[in-house]
Amino acid sequence: MILPIFELVYKDETDGIEYIALVDAPAIERTFQAFSKDDKVFKFQADEKEERVLRGAIMLADTPIYRNNKEFGEHYVVFRPDTIKKLVLDFFRKGRTGNVNLMHETEVEGVFMFESMLIDRSKGIVPPEGFDGIPDGSWFGSFKVDNDEVWEKFIRTGEFTGFSIEGMFTYGQYRTAEQEKIELIIKIISEIDD
Repeated sequence: MILPIFELVYKDETDGIEYIALVDAPAIERTFQAFSKDDKVFKFQADEKEERVLRGAIMLADTPIYRNNKEFGEHYVVFRPDTIKKLVLDFFRKGRTGNVNLMHETEVEGVFMFESMLIDRSKGIVPPEGFDGIPDGSWFGSFKVDNDEVWEKFIRTGEFTGFSIEGMFTYGQYRTAEQEKIELIIKIISEIDD
């Protein structure tokens, strides 16, 4: 069965990202990395020099994400680069860098975003090493984890592996999976001709 694809859009200030969750299975299927003080990837072992930093993709542009709800049934949603930019600007404008929860349920203190970038290779803003393949227009960020319980119970153990956004979004244009593939092929061919 071929599932429909809906574009999620930022319609007005009632839409937006309210929280970023630390989760065990991110919908974007990209994990974050936990870093030690010497900037090496944390190996989930005891280390007194832990930096307690999580880095990873928060939103991937033009990447279908599976959803299943009562209104639309099984389907995919995508965020376009321009929508991601609007959502990120709104997120910062509203000062939500400390709005973090666990599994979209439990709000936590002591975890906050301190770095953020929208990937744009034409401007020299490339994904950090180890995060190749992130499309332009995607949102990448870093979080500091000062909360001992969150770090010890969920990060060091490897229980949580990525980020997930939570908020209100407007369903926009509908496409079939075939239309999405055709549009992607046309986009790739047009970029080759340029």
